[in-house]
Amino acid sequence: MSDIRIIELDCGAPLVVERMPGVKSAAISWLLPAGSVFEPVGKLGLGAMWEELLLRGAGDRDSRSFADAMDRLGVNRSVGGQTYYMQLSASMIGEGLLEALPLLVDMVRRPRMEDASVDAARELALQAIESLKDDPRQRAVLGARDRHRPEPLNRSGMGLPETLLAITRDDLIGEWSRLARPVGSIIGVAGAVDADEVAAALNTLLEGWEGANEVPFFEAVGERGYAHETDNSNQVQIIVCHDGPADRDEKSLAERVVLSVLSGGMSGRLFSEVREKRGLCYAVSASYAPGRDFGGVSAYVGTTPERAQEALDVLHEQLVAINGPGGVKIDESEFERALVGLRSRIVFSGESTRARAASIANDMHSLGRPRPLRELSEAIDALTRDKVNRYLDSREAGLVTIQTLGPEALKPPLT
Repeated sequence: MSDIRIIELDCGAPLVVERMPGVKSAAISWLLPAGSVFEPVGKLGLGAMWEELLLRGAGDRDSRSFADAMDRLGVNRSVGGQTYYMQLSASMIGEGLLEALPLLVDMVRRPRMEDASVDAARELALQAIESLKDDPRQRAVLGARDRHRPEPLNRSGMGLPETLLAITRDDLIGEWSRLARPVGSIIGVAGAVDADEVAAALNTLLEGWEGANEVPFFEAVGERGYAHETDNSNQVQIIVCHDGPADRDEKSLAERVVLSVLSGGMSGRLFSEVREKRGLCYAVSASYAPGRDFGGVSAYVGTTPERAQEALDVLHEQLVAINGPGGVKIDESEFERALVGLRSRIVFSGESTRARAASIANDMHSLGRPRPLRELSEAIDALTRDKVNRYLDSREAGLVTIQTLGPEALKPPLT
């Protein structure tokens, strides 16, 4: 059985440690409050450049020697920008964690961000924006996001060509120093680890690290409605977004079941109704993303211009038909398939130290406490089909966002 402890470090950052018997690896997920919402308007894209720069040398080591030191310890590392946080992730053999911590702390406290690396990071960020020309689905996703959430929640994190070109090395170092503070950070560690040893090592390494940058509450409702981007191709991309429960809402688990019924692979209603029965698309899916203050559901259809209008109509019909007292309720076979999928994801998560480190860190942000796997399993076991169907009686989508990308605009369904 796993053992989870929460330790407040001397610097004020919470350390969440889950000891996982039977594993030999260890992983860390370090959330730093330097996500896209915190970027100054004239410096959008800082995070896109930090993703590269934090891995290109830190402390006394330049990019090559830093990479060599990490590789000698067998550290698999990455940095990813999010809405609220920059996430530093690393995994390694458990006995190597204490040796790796000084390198990871240097990434946070003493990133080098040398001129040559800055130029390379900027070029990669600009190339990522340029590559959107060949990725119509992602352009549609970003278009929907831009209108579904208000500023600054609607930011892509990629920045803009003009802001990326304007960012200087001083900007990168100064903004990182301003934002990456202990109070507001969250450190999750999981695997073959000793919580007291990790805490003692971090207290020593983080001595003198001070300040706060806590994630505030943001309004969640943007412009929404329908918009179209003209793209003269033989494909049409359709995105439909609507509201969902926040992670801390007791309805969030029922919402996961609903999305599994709608988009649980080839047995899901969307695949069956939009693709299998009518042949309206080459891809259809939906997902639920719960957050601390709100959640969201996003559905996608990729189709052809000739079938686009009907594909949108049937997609919307299925998203709506499951709701309300008169909706098409979940039957027993759909419910059981959904539970099997949820239980499988818990099992797979429990076998990955990297997944558990990320999960307990995210729980601290969303819920203020980590959830053990046992709690998640018990919540699923306590869920019944009647409870989910009662939830559907009052489930509402709120103001919907529809984004299409293709040769011609479509007629949005009444929402």
